[in-house]
Amino acid sequence: QVQLVESGGGLVQAGGSLRLSCAASGRTFSRYAMGWFRQPPGKEREFVAAISRNGINTFYEEHVKGRFTISRDNAKNTVYLQMNSLKPEDTAVYYCAARTLLFSALYSDYDYWGQGTQVTVSP
Repeated sequence: QVQLVESGGGLVQAGGSLRLSCAASGRTFSRYAMGWFRQPPGKEREFVAAISRNGINTFYEEHVKGRFTISRDNAKNTVYLQMNSLKPEDTAVYYCAARTLLFSALYSDYDYWGQGTQVTVSP
């Protein structure tokens, strides 16, 4: 089992940047593929980005491609989401999630979730 804690959210102006972190408990972090999801106000949770267990392979939702970068440091049990050129439509609660084996863009494939961190982008 793994516990996830996100941090790094906040209020930023459009065009700005934020870096989210997700710290995982336990000694087996490298066994888990990781994903970032977000839930905008009044909407369903949606996929943002995912990364393989060894960090080599990444996958992005089309609207964040080129602006967001997912990465991980297995020695620190942490996955990151660097968000640049933020837009008001990026406003959401951002969640990190973990699953064993292969990464996925499907919400239902993930077994463990953090509590979320709020990101608000002002116009």
